[in-house]
Amino acid sequence: MNRAATLPSVPPSTTENAAFGVLVALSVSHLLNDTIQGMLPAIYPLLKNAFTLSFTQIGLITLVFQGTASLLQPLIGTLTDRRPMPYSLGIGMSITLVGIVFLSRAPSFGFILASSALIGFGSAVFHPEASRLARLASGGRHGFAQSLFQVGGNLGSSLGPLLAAAIVMSRGQVYTLWFTVLAVVAIAILLRVGGWYRRHLLELRSPRARPVVAVEAPFSRGKTLQALGVLMALVFSKYIYLSSLTSYFTFYLIDKFQVTPRNAQLLLFLFLFAVAAGTIVGGPVGDRFGRKIVIWISILGVAPFALLLPHVGLVATAALSMAIGLILASAFSAILVYAQELVPGKVGLVSGLFFGFAFGMGGLGSAYLGLLADHTSIQHVFRVCAFLPLIGLLTLFLPNVKQARRA
Repeated sequence: MNRAATLPSVPPSTTENAAFGVLVALSVSHLLNDTIQGMLPAIYPLLKNAFTLSFTQIGLITLVFQGTASLLQPLIGTLTDRRPMPYSLGIGMSITLVGIVFLSRAPSFGFILASSALIGFGSAVFHPEASRLARLASGGRHGFAQSLFQVGGNLGSSLGPLLAAAIVMSRGQVYTLWFTVLAVVAIAILLRVGGWYRRHLLELRSPRARPVVAVEAPFSRGKTLQALGVLMALVFSKYIYLSSLTSYFTFYLIDKFQVTPRNAQLLLFLFLFAVAAGTIVGGPVGDRFGRKIVIWISILGVAPFALLLPHVGLVATAALSMAIGLILASAFSAILVYAQELVPGKVGLVSGLFFGFAFGMGGLGSAYLGLLADHTSIQHVFRVCAFLPLIGLLTLFLPNVKQARRA
């Protein structure tokens, strides 16, 4: 994969003057999008009781939601690489809004699955193009831009359960309608971002735009595919393990420590807030010291805490879950930017592929773990998942992109 990729140069006025405002807008819209997504697993206990669902059915909800996003994101990323669509972000959020309305009125398990698919579809439209915009507005600080974008999403994932506990869990399913307010605000923000993107594209085509720059792929096709395979394995490890926590941590706490569903939601919020806090670290550290060291620390560094978590009391469980979230969170920004550097010129494809794979692994993992919990116990699931971070040892096989660039 040594062929050059042609990348249009960004005019200084667009990048320098608009970048931070665009990045903040993308981060805020990511926060709103993922708050809505975080609400869905947070109300699983309510749905389980209301519709007499098994853990397998709970896993299927996550599979449909994340599987829809997984399958569509690489396709949408490839499409927008070829033909940018400035206002697609607002359209995606509108689909999410429809999914929320359907969920609030869902009379059966089948309707819940359909609502989950719509929310997943909206997410599939949002993530690849928003990630591309973050890179365009980065001013060259790609890791920082991705971290700022990701921290909004992770903050949203932590706020989703908190808002679900406060608004939905004590009142009922219909109160998920309140989350449509977040979707409407996000649509308004994304329409403005779409306007900036459209002006940016017109400026790139203007006579004063800088000429196209050719960027060489740093490694051969075989070495690039090997590195991408390792990154996929690391994403598999990260998102299957995260799925055990985001989908089943509340059930684990209720089963093992007999806490109330409300208190379990609050402890889930603490874990997800730690994930958000850790996200912002990975990008800037990767910009300064290299992505590989961040990937090493963020995935393999979680292993001791993960192995200990199933064997401690409630207070230690809460503390360990926060440590796990804090350390593990920095991985995805570093992995995504590393992959974008491996395959220059294909930002939409790479973003869609990795977001899609992450969502897919989370969905498949949730479905399998729900099945495992039905046949064994929820505590057994957490004992098994504790070994997943050891897959981080595969980081040994990642080449150093910075050294390749200098060579």
